[in-house]
Amino acid sequence: MRLKRSLALILICVLTLGLVACSGSNMRPPTMSPGPAPDVPPAPTPTETPETQPETDTPNTTYPPELVGARVRVGALRGPSGMGIAPLIEWSENEHHTINTYHFTMMGAPEEVTAALISGELDIATVPTNVASLLYNRLDGQLKVIGINTLGVLFILDSTGEIHEIEDLRGKTINATGQGATPQFALEYILHTNGLEPGVDVEIVFNAEHAELASLMVAGNVSLGMLPQPFVTTVLNRSDDFQIAIDLTEAWEEANPGTQFVQGVLVVRSEFLERYPDAVKIFLNDHAHSVAYANANPDSAAVLIELYDILPAQIAVQAIPRSNLVHIDGPEIQPLIESVLTVLYDANPQTVGGALPSEDFFFFG
Repeated sequence: MRLKRSLALILICVLTLGLVACSGSNMRPPTMSPGPAPDVPPAPTPTETPETQPETDTPNTTYPPELVGARVRVGALRGPSGMGIAPLIEWSENEHHTINTYHFTMMGAPEEVTAALISGELDIATVPTNVASLLYNRLDGQLKVIGINTLGVLFILDSTGEIHEIEDLRGKTINATGQGATPQFALEYILHTNGLEPGVDVEIVFNAEHAELASLMVAGNVSLGMLPQPFVTTVLNRSDDFQIAIDLTEAWEEANPGTQFVQGVLVVRSEFLERYPDAVKIFLNDHAHSVAYANANPDSAAVLIELYDILPAQIAVQAIPRSNLVHIDGPEIQPLIESVLTVLYDANPQTVGGALPSEDFFFFG
């Protein structure tokens, strides 16, 4: 690990040359209000030198001395939600900032996270919004949403230069991924609200895998496609023909004024929350700082994202600004999440587990 951290530091210094001094004094997360979380003795001063760890200065957070830190098993998906957690993984590895002891597991598909939550192998996880509702119904309410970590990451890419707004899709064929899930129903909803009938005015062809569709686009076999990040960045990097034509987050908000396109949330098993409520609050505070650091320092965050086997750094550094990484907790999460789940429920109730969650789906800290 010392060698990996040494390499990480070198990459950070190279990537940030001219912007940040490698002494590390300027590479601090932005000053943030720590939120509802809590007051322990200040985090111990790092004992490792810059030669042995990436320079990700930790949040200036203190916690009540009476708190006992919990071992928290956290699952995250490779992709935007994992990118936002990468700085926290590094801080946790060095044990400099929190009394929680974290064990992180990176996973490749929502089904893996779902299985681990159901079996009790995870305490907290990042999941797509509809999957949180599915789990809530599957676990008879023994799961809570505690925050929002990702807004919309879907984009329509075009190589013809003809697509600039939703109306331009009339008469076109668009390839997409996510059949039977949020991407399909979000696209169809946005088409409907703009007066276009899926299957009549716009033909949608679904591909099973994001990587498959990205490869077809790069090869020139598909000229119009909808993909999530980081596959959008992959296509743009490998083909000069494509450009972002439509940001579905913007299109969603235009169709639903006052709402946001929530695609990823943080969930906790109710049993863990009841036993360690303070540990959950500390996690929320830690996560807020982690996401803020990633957004403010994409170069150095990208190095950590690669270090922890989430994404290649050269993809991550470009994907971060387009991935809508956020930390939102408290009462405002309820209307934002409910608006998305209602659209999905109206399209297909099974997408959210057959029923919309009740009030106890939400934990506000």
